[in-house]
Amino acid sequence: MNKHKSLLKTGYSRGIILAFTGAFVLSFDSLLIRLAMADPWTVLFWRGLLMGLTLSLVFYCDCRKLPFWEIKTQGSAALASGILFGVTSTGFVISILNTHVANSVLIFSTAPMFAAIFTRFILKEDIQARTWLAILAVMAGVAIVFKGSLGTGNLMGDLSALVAAVAVGGNYTILRRRPKIKRTAVVSLGGFATAALAFFWASPLSLELSSFMVLALMGIVQMPLASVLLAVSTRNLPSPEVSLFLLLEAVLGPFWVWLVIRESPPGLTWLGGLIILGTLTLYFAPALRRDPEVKPAHRV
Repeated sequence: MNKHKSLLKTGYSRGIILAFTGAFVLSFDSLLIRLAMADPWTVLFWRGLLMGLTLSLVFYCDCRKLPFWEIKTQGSAALASGILFGVTSTGFVISILNTHVANSVLIFSTAPMFAAIFTRFILKEDIQARTWLAILAVMAGVAIVFKGSLGTGNLMGDLSALVAAVAVGGNYTILRRRPKIKRTAVVSLGGFATAALAFFWASPLSLELSSFMVLALMGIVQMPLASVLLAVSTRNLPSPEVSLFLLLEAVLGPFWVWLVIRESPPGLTWLGGLIILGTLTLYFAPALRRDPEVKPAHRV
């Protein structure tokens, strides 16, 4: 292999770059949810609707079809992926507004564990020992943060984050198995599913202009971009490795909230965060240099 080959031209490296960028953009989610100054269902309604409309337009410009066409062509897998995107968004927003931000993002960061389990027992793909070790290391970092942050929220918020984590692990496993599914289509479907669910409890016209602006930023730019980048990265990376990048939010999410609205996470959050980031750096840095061959996902 040419030593000077561009990272962007190699599949595994491309997957790492896409997943990292998606996770970084996603890390602003907690801050934007707080800045929206609205109840969870209203946030979910506008964020889901705007995300669905935005990605529907992108999908139509690319394929000249509406995203619902993907269900017809790809069947139950596309439908399940769209629903799981909706479950993830719903669980995360409810969690952020019902518990400490550090609690939410750290519970959410257990997604790699579920992705690894689903990948091993559903896709029958071998999970490398170093991936399991990385998961164990980041879980240790999460445990340290939990020790300093648990008890600051309520059970509903914590359980909602756990549901979101399970949904992410399952969704990335589906996308890994079915690489031909159009990612923009299923994320769009997930947005519409979220808005439809939230509509019955939302108060969409009761917000201040500043809240509408924040929700527009989330629904039109931040969430569509982050969700599509992470979903597309599953074509080049196994789902447990994609999910590992979500652990960045466990560190960056509380940091942005602290930086802007001065909600200080417990001191142990910083120690746990260093362990998480250090593990991710050690895990992926060698891969960027050697660009290993990744076993192709099942195509069914």
